[in-house]
Amino acid sequence: MDNKNYQIKIRIMRLKTLLLLISLILVNTLFVAGQTITIDDCQKKAEANYPAIARYDIIEKTKEFNIANANKGYLPQVTLSARGTWQSDVTSIDFNMPGLEIPTIDQDQYRFVVELNQVIWDGGRVSAQKKSMQANAELERKQLDNEIYTLRERVNNLYFGILLMKEQLNQLEIREKELQRNFNNIQVYAQNGLANETDLNVVRLEQLKTDQQRINLESNLDAYIQMLSVLIGEELNSDLVFAKPNPESTLILPVINRPELKMFEAQEHAIESQKSLLNAKIKPTIGAFAQSGYGKPGLNMFDNEFTPYFLGGVSVSWNFSNLYTLKADRKKIDLQKLAINSQRDTFLQNLNIVIPQQQIEIEKFRKIMQDDDEIIRLQTQIRETAEIKVENGTMTVSDLIKEINAEEAVKQAKILHEIQFLMSVYSLKYTINQN
Repeated sequence: MDNKNYQIKIRIMRLKTLLLLISLILVNTLFVAGQTITIDDCQKKAEANYPAIARYDIIEKTKEFNIANANKGYLPQVTLSARGTWQSDVTSIDFNMPGLEIPTIDQDQYRFVVELNQVIWDGGRVSAQKKSMQANAELERKQLDNEIYTLRERVNNLYFGILLMKEQLNQLEIREKELQRNFNNIQVYAQNGLANETDLNVVRLEQLKTDQQRINLESNLDAYIQMLSVLIGEELNSDLVFAKPNPESTLILPVINRPELKMFEAQEHAIESQKSLLNAKIKPTIGAFAQSGYGKPGLNMFDNEFTPYFLGGVSVSWNFSNLYTLKADRKKIDLQKLAINSQRDTFLQNLNIVIPQQQIEIEKFRKIMQDDDEIIRLQTQIRETAEIKVENGTMTVSDLIKEINAEEAVKQAKILHEIQFLMSVYSLKYTINQN
């Protein structure tokens, strides 16, 4: 008896385990199928997945290395040199005096020198170089910002394309059910002598055309989803819920905040930093030096033996040749800044032309959508009346199909208007860079 109860308990536990596994699988399936993604999610993921994003770290590290190298200009500079020469003639003194012997310098001479130079004041060269490096690194970052920003437009086009095709597929599903309902009705009419095989073929033809439309849409939808998957670096599928944005919750103000404006500003700073370099080049440099050597001769030129020696001091150097081109170089910098200002003004003018057009486009679709529901309601009534007429034998099935197609057209028009409205809103958001 105990063994039988034990076996029953084992079976119950196995059944519970099996039911639990089935429940987990069902919950997981429902969860995956019900997952939702938004256009903002896609834009963030596309930016994070963009290969060029790694360049931010490269730009920063390169800047740090360049500045570190520039700072080493303040460190003592050590040089080692060695030289051996043979001279065709040497200094000699033609002077004879009894009891006085003037040594003769050897024609072969040798020198091994270690020299240390320390900058005391460089006229601001290193400081100007570091400012220029920082400005150029910032310009590279802003250029990369601008490159990555263009991803938003690509994401918008793909996302709204997916929304449009999903809505069209939903509408086609309704159309297929509608056609099947009419096909079933006409079969009944044919049995009662109110329709014939040709009428059934007319409806069947529309069903086949609708099926082809669905296949085409599904294929395009898969292609768009695959492209978006590659862009965001995440596997997507057609079962995923693509949330429709709610533009009414976003107040769009025509305030331009495009990354190109910051890029133009960074270009100006990079060019302006060149003036500091020009100013530093026309200033003198002051340094200290020390030199230790071993040579023949040493500091005493009449000593023909190898001897060590040492000397040190302060040096000043001033290269006046940079003054020759200073005025022209400054004018070139001013011209470059003018060119950037011209590019900025052109960019803003183009945006100021586009923004009013996009605002008008938004209002146009907003007004069009106000009548879509009423148009659909009226066309649906016409189609329902046509069905009654076909049932009464006062209208042909071909005419009914025309009304069904007309109803489908206005429904598709509504879907298109809604997506076009959303696209217009997000186009304006892209133009002014509003998150």
